[in-house]
Amino acid sequence: MKKVPMTVEGEARLREELNHLKAVVRPRVIADIATAREHGDLKENAEYHAAREEQGFTEGRIKEIEGKLADSQVIDVKSMPATGKVVFGTTVTLYNVDTEDTVTYQIVGDDEADVKMKKISYASPIAKAIIGKEEGDEVAVKIPSGEAVYEIEKVEYI
Repeated sequence: MKKVPMTVEGEARLREELNHLKAVVRPRVIADIATAREHGDLKENAEYHAAREEQGFTEGRIKEIEGKLADSQVIDVKSMPATGKVVFGTTVTLYNVDTEDTVTYQIVGDDEADVKMKKISYASPIAKAIIGKEEGDEVAVKIPSGEAVYEIEKVEYI
């Protein structure tokens, strides 16, 4: 089975969600089902059916998170030697040669990716193009409108 890379922060966030689902949501849903059962006929009991549906979603999410954690390889970029090379978990400042814009991204796992938070997946075109490169290197990235050329200005192991 292939291990999927994940940052320490990503693992912590998933574990927090898993604990919340198991300790708070699951017991509440079980109590909701018990309360709805007390109302009598289950065939026409909307509260019961809603609680059972929520239970299904909750149990599914718990299994999904447990699977992701089992298949993950947690990478702590802070413990790596800062070589200036772009690797999973590093924060990279890129200079767009054409538009003269500067943008900073952290390379993270698929589940952690959030462009608004400046976190891109290691499987994204930009990340694929810059992983393995070093500060000062120029890389061409295929984008929908053609190609963009970036210079790697800074690589941080934070």
